[in-house]
Amino acid sequence: MVVPAPYENPSANVIRSLLQHAHELSVYTKDMFYPLKAEVTELDLSTGRLVLEVAYAGSDIERYLGSGGLSFDLESLKGPQAIERVTYSLSNVSAKLLKIDREVYRLECQLPESVFVTESRGAVRIPFILGMQARVSLEVYLHELSVPGRLINLSAGGCMVDIDLAESIAISVDQDIHGVTLEFPNSESFFAEGRVRHIRPFGNHGHAAVGVQFINLTTAQTEALFRYVNEAEREAAYRAGSNHKITEHSPLFIPGAKENKILQREAQEREKRARQTPMECGVMEVAHQLQIGLMHIKSHNLFPSEIFYDCVDTLRYLLEQDRKAFLYALSFLRDEPNWVRHAVQVAGQLADFIISRNPHDPQAREAVLGALLHTMGKPLLISPQLPSLKVNMNPTQKAILRGHVAALLRKLSELGWEPSPTCRDIIENANERADGSGYPAGKRGEQLTDLIRLIAVIKAINKLAHACNGVPPHSQLDAYRWVHEADTAYDKTVLVEYIQRYGLYPIGSLAKFSGGFLAWVMDIDGKGMPSQVHVVKNLRFPDTNISSVITKNDFSQIGKLEDTVNPADYGVKVTKV
Repeated sequence: MVVPAPYENPSANVIRSLLQHAHELSVYTKDMFYPLKAEVTELDLSTGRLVLEVAYAGSDIERYLGSGGLSFDLESLKGPQAIERVTYSLSNVSAKLLKIDREVYRLECQLPESVFVTESRGAVRIPFILGMQARVSLEVYLHELSVPGRLINLSAGGCMVDIDLAESIAISVDQDIHGVTLEFPNSESFFAEGRVRHIRPFGNHGHAAVGVQFINLTTAQTEALFRYVNEAEREAAYRAGSNHKITEHSPLFIPGAKENKILQREAQEREKRARQTPMECGVMEVAHQLQIGLMHIKSHNLFPSEIFYDCVDTLRYLLEQDRKAFLYALSFLRDEPNWVRHAVQVAGQLADFIISRNPHDPQAREAVLGALLHTMGKPLLISPQLPSLKVNMNPTQKAILRGHVAALLRKLSELGWEPSPTCRDIIENANERADGSGYPAGKRGEQLTDLIRLIAVIKAINKLAHACNGVPPHSQLDAYRWVHEADTAYDKTVLVEYIQRYGLYPIGSLAKFSGGFLAWVMDIDGKGMPSQVHVVKNLRFPDTNISSVITKNDFSQIGKLEDTVNPADYGVKVTKV
């Protein structure tokens, strides 16, 4: 390890190491829905002076400084494909705001002299920097739900945990955690009870940061915790180069055989992940923003209408940029939580239908908003009785889940947000059927608007095409047949229009060819048959991933088209950063 010069500011040294890779810096505050993206224009390693530049069109940028100073997350993406995520967060940094243009600001910051932060209760918080890692398991519901994560920082009072944004639906402020388990690289572990003190979005790649206070510590737990904090402090000082008397890693952070195997597997998974296109990133960002909006609703009792309307406008923008690329990108949500995937895919297809019928339809924006919000009541129902939306539910849990529309409308009323008539129509009635067999009100026939008749078909086909509650997905043809045979439940005219629009092998479905190849359908011809595919796997060599885009003229290389298949059956996943 290269030892930094003694005059270097340790915090600046950490930031410098991350700036050498692809990176994003986000200024955040709990009072604002959106983080500000900032560029580093100056970094003085000796004095710790950091200068950021941000673009902001609003008139309230001062709110990002708050009373305690500036807070930001710095994410660096390392590795050959820039998908290994390393983070560093600083809060309450002394900063001065200067306006240098109409919508451009300069933030002159003074970084702290130490990477260690003294908390209000006197404990020292140790950031996990420059590759320091420890795994965390939060047992949210006893024996029912455990959320995995990684340590962001650690103190004798508690810790900050980096979790997948999708897992945040089960966590609320002031919630008691039955078990917080920390596992260090050498396989030593620490266990305690905890209480959630705060939760917020973390960075730009679908993560959340959860602040947990340790509670009900015994004397033995307190002594063990102090040892782990001291060892973490030693390791951070060594990596940051702030104490030259420390010349080697703490034994706690030397990976054992178990950790090395996990790291190797994670590296292999990252290598499998192809770089996402801007269209795929755009669709994934909508999925992330939808979950961030839910976090504001649950944790701050605020309805962030700006976030949700931005999601609607982004979907329409992406659709109008390149319809086929947009439909293909929707398939990359397949490993997102079902409520999110279903909401964004249904909203995307609804927008596609409405705009194709009438590009200037005044109902379009509110209808798509309703489709995005419709399933949000489901995560609001998470409780000890319904600990997860991923499990195969028993009859009681299914009955609870059928109340998701009422749960959402109650929450919207509590927050003082009134949906427009079109938006409310979608939220309330998207699960109704023309024959009265739907829910929650069992409406039928003329009680349902044309929009509801349309979204009912879109939702039914989408649900059938994906695994749900232990039921495997249907093929596209079987999904069409099921909707057709549901007699008068669905509008047959809409079903015919759907089939004509998307075909038997829709864009975004995974097709299997007789040569043993799996390929994503990227485009279809006028007859609804694939005309361009992205080949990703040869089943004769299942451990090898390939990536080749071919057109219909070259399909003879991969054999005859057989059918669409379930990606999960063949281990085809979207690996996250």
